[in-house]
Amino acid sequence: MAKLKIYEYPHPILKQKAEKVAGVDDEMRKFLDDMLETMYASNGCGLAAPQVGVSKRVVVIDIAHEGEEPAPLYMVNPQIVWKSEETEICEEGCLSLPSLRAEVERHASVKVQYLDYNGNECELLAEDFLAVAMQHELDHLDGILYIDHVSRLKRQMLVKKLEKIRKEQGGNQI
Repeated sequence: MAKLKIYEYPHPILKQKAEKVAGVDDEMRKFLDDMLETMYASNGCGLAAPQVGVSKRVVVIDIAHEGEEPAPLYMVNPQIVWKSEETEICEEGCLSLPSLRAEVERHASVKVQYLDYNGNECELLAEDFLAVAMQHELDHLDGILYIDHVSRLKRQMLVKKLEKIRKEQGGNQI
């Protein structure tokens, strides 16, 4: 397995709609493993392929807490097929927007269809934090970041904060 580079805002790949994958083969499984390793190494709970520079409809998620048994979800070509009317507000962060967090309104429950690690067709009803994580990661596949769900003013404040953090760390400016 290999740790992959995580692309950060405002890299253009993060705004592209990802392409559907033909299927799951050994090469795809290796990529899924690499994505999971990258996510764990970065202390994330989800990672979408565009975040590692690959414009494919692939995500990995693991919302297990520290000390709990890992429970990775590998999702190829995931799509939301049902959303609850009920919503909830949850504070979100993103590996592509390090050090930032904002409250985002999401559906409280979603049903997602996808191919798993072995290429089997699956359907999962997700609630609570798993529903939030799935919506966040699936947004990445359509070129949407969580900051796209907040007001323009809040988004500008977050981008300025990120710019300040990068300047303090001697990194790239936005």
